[in-house]
Amino acid sequence: MKVVAIGGGTGLSSLLRGIKHLVPDTIQELSAIVTVADNGGSSGRLREEMQIPAPGDIRNCIVALAEDEDILAKVFQYRFSEGEGLKGHSFGNLFLSVLTKITGDFLEAVEITSDILKIKGKIIPSTDQIVDIVAEFTDGAVIKGETQITEYGKKLKGKIKKIWMEPSDVKAPEEAIKEIKNADVIILGPGSLFTSIIPNLLVKDIKDAILESKAYKIYICNVMTQYGETDQFTASDHIKAIHKVVGKPFINAAIINTKIPPDKLLKKYLKENAEPVTADAGNISRMGITVYAEDLLNVGDYVRHDPEKLTAVLVKIFNQIKHKSIV
Repeated sequence: MKVVAIGGGTGLSSLLRGIKHLVPDTIQELSAIVTVADNGGSSGRLREEMQIPAPGDIRNCIVALAEDEDILAKVFQYRFSEGEGLKGHSFGNLFLSVLTKITGDFLEAVEITSDILKIKGKIIPSTDQIVDIVAEFTDGAVIKGETQITEYGKKLKGKIKKIWMEPSDVKAPEEAIKEIKNADVIILGPGSLFTSIIPNLLVKDIKDAILESKAYKIYICNVMTQYGETDQFTASDHIKAIHKVVGKPFINAAIINTKIPPDKLLKKYLKENAEPVTADAGNISRMGITVYAEDLLNVGDYVRHDPEKLTAVLVKIFNQIKHKSIV
């Protein structure tokens, strides 16, 4: 089975950390297509100073797919806490930036880094160009930049009405298009709706390839809403936003969480204006989408998807596809 996962941020890396254990027995070919629209933190600084695509989400996904997350993987995730010019940067971001400058090719830098960490699959940026996402809010404000969009959203003056990419004519790597078109399964998410998942779909080549692909398309919804992005969104609202950007319905199945976090953790999130995403399975089913609603939580200091629980649901879906019990 050929599987392509699309997204960014901690959500995609968490998914990859779980499903890499299915390679090569269940998944023969695994590819991740990752957004490079981040303009905050270490990634944002390197992007501006070195004029390269944002490396942070790429780095996280490479480490997640590393065969053994040993000392070398830890080195790539090391973040400098001191040093003039170094403070705040991760070693992996700097490594990818230097390789890009040496080779003159961001795609080659990602490939070399993937080889060094012996990853179980492929990591492909959704574009190798420097891009920004731009959002128009319902109050009329037009905000440019991933970080700026989230921060403006937190002012609660309006919700995101429309979102697009600048420049609008960016190209996706040929390998990304090839993997999507040849995939048996395409997975979107989990991850920030407007800043991790949708930016990939704003690359026209990616969007068109997904619509053309005969793959079974699965969306994994976030477990919590995100302040400034998806306030009061239900699970079906997430799907509607994706379909609106793409221009037509295309998702075959949705994986949604049904477990509510413990009260102590719930109150912590409510103070940060985030809450559990309502699992409105009925609304999703009425959209003609197959629903997989289960306890997917990994509860620690934060609420996250549990990679093992998520992988178990995906294995169930993969087996149904294999035995042609779903189409």
